[in-house]
Amino acid sequence: MTKPSFRERVLQAREDAIVASVNRLLADKGFESMTVDEVAADVGIAKASLYKHFPSKEALAAAAMTTVLDRALAFLEQEAKREAAPVEHLKAAARWTMQVTLAGEMPSLPSQNSTLRTALMQHRGYLDRVMMVSERLGTWITAAQAGGEIDPKLPAEAVLYTIYARACDPVLPFLRAGGRLSDEQVIEVVLATCFNGLMTR
Repeated sequence: MTKPSFRERVLQAREDAIVASVNRLLADKGFESMTVDEVAADVGIAKASLYKHFPSKEALAAAAMTTVLDRALAFLEQEAKREAAPVEHLKAAARWTMQVTLAGEMPSLPSQNSTLRTALMQHRGYLDRVMMVSERLGTWITAAQAGGEIDPKLPAEAVLYTIYARACDPVLPFLRAGGRLSDEQVIEVVLATCFNGLMTR
């Protein structure tokens, strides 16, 4: 393998800084409020230089999501090595997602923006990673349903999307803002309502 040139390393470092900035701004402000000008200013480069790396705001968001999915895949790979029941793996995945969200490291993207959705659906790296995450979680969901840990009458897709939804759960910031619970307690409360429901068992 050829060692990257100095110029290539500089360009990669700049690209990494751009993606890190986008990730922060998306987590803090959301896609609609974030501007390309803000990203360029945050990184300390001209907007024209930023466009050499990413041609649009949507491409920036796709890159940020791809980076988060890489982190998710690394976590799931480690989690798969742990001896645990399938439902416990799913709880760990949901917990990790909420920890990333509360740490301000989860991009906040609108679900109804057609331009953004189109850009994500055309981004091969993003799609490949979403499929890999979904397949790993899907394996645990199927096993948990077969073992009676999760209601087998629920569509597997509904369980999967319920776990994904923890990444943008408005309950997290509301409970944190209340000031009565630590972040870990917030996560445990949301995990309990997610996996056990609201009815007394």
